[in-house]
Amino acid sequence: MTLSDFLGALKDNPYFGAGFGLVGVGTAIAVARKGSQIGMIFFRRHYMITLEVPSRDKSYHWLLSWITKHAKHTQHLSVETSYMQHESGRIHTQFDFHPSPGNHIIWYGRKWIRVERTREKQMVDLHTGTPWESVTFTALGRDRQIFFNILQEGIPYRRGYLLYGPPGCGKSSFITALAGDLGYSICLMSLSDRSLSDDRLNHLLSVAPQQSIILLEDVDAAFVSRDLLPTENPVAYQGMGRLTFSGLLNALDGVASSEARIVFMTTNLIERLDPALIRPGRVDLKQHVGYCTHYQLAQMFRRFYPLESAANGERFAERALAVHSELSAAQVQGHFMLYKMDPIGSIDNVAKIKE
Repeated sequence: MTLSDFLGALKDNPYFGAGFGLVGVGTAIAVARKGSQIGMIFFRRHYMITLEVPSRDKSYHWLLSWITKHAKHTQHLSVETSYMQHESGRIHTQFDFHPSPGNHIIWYGRKWIRVERTREKQMVDLHTGTPWESVTFTALGRDRQIFFNILQEGIPYRRGYLLYGPPGCGKSSFITALAGDLGYSICLMSLSDRSLSDDRLNHLLSVAPQQSIILLEDVDAAFVSRDLLPTENPVAYQGMGRLTFSGLLNALDGVASSEARIVFMTTNLIERLDPALIRPGRVDLKQHVGYCTHYQLAQMFRRFYPLESAANGERFAERALAVHSELSAAQVQGHFMLYKMDPIGSIDNVAKIKE
């Protein structure tokens, strides 16, 4: 049998044709698979951008909170419990839900972002004893700005507030109520204390516990604006004690770099404060707390006398403002205490509020 006859016989053999077909299909599949892998690697390198954040990085927990906010529809969650006992003995427990390890899809900045949270079971953090974790963000495109935007939006900024207005209008009471609602402690500091120095203020602010409100009351009594000082004695620009104005500013800037703290300052006379003290960065929001409005007077009446009708609350507010144009919350509360069991008497004797 010649070679051409042998090849012709193989060609006509159905078993050989089927085997050759299977080999061809398998080869084609293998080539296609390898090509798709190479194509995916090329696509990822040139048309996708990734960001990996390990659990040891300071921004890791901030990003977990950010992911929780944006992955609202995920049904796979893990809980993180924080337990804190304050110096007063009060125990505060908080439960935070975060997306569990795995893949999550987030829509942000007009882009779909794939978020992969991985957890290494064989590796633990020696300081905390928690498993080693990382979060990887993957987005289409080559622009890194989207990751910068995410990091800047997850960062917890320290905020400073100034409440100003006449005495007795509720500045300190508002801060106390806010601390109770947030579960924060209040660290009250008197800047007019003659024993307070720059170093001591820095120390007190540095040891103030987290989850706390730092309250500087009546800052106008400690420092006044340089515009109000005699020009012949500029050195006199200092506090009642050993605390200097520059020391106060440096201390406030130091608090700005700390986390989970809120700085509140109160004053009766905002015009006496130096602009450097209340500029943005040290004071992010200034809020006037003034005398009671008609609505506030009516609501205070109804809160103090819950069984009375809304009409009596309106009547009290109208009569109070007709007699006194400026009433502080403290004056109104003191008036109600005198007529604790006599709501009608508090209306009839509204003219005696300031007595």
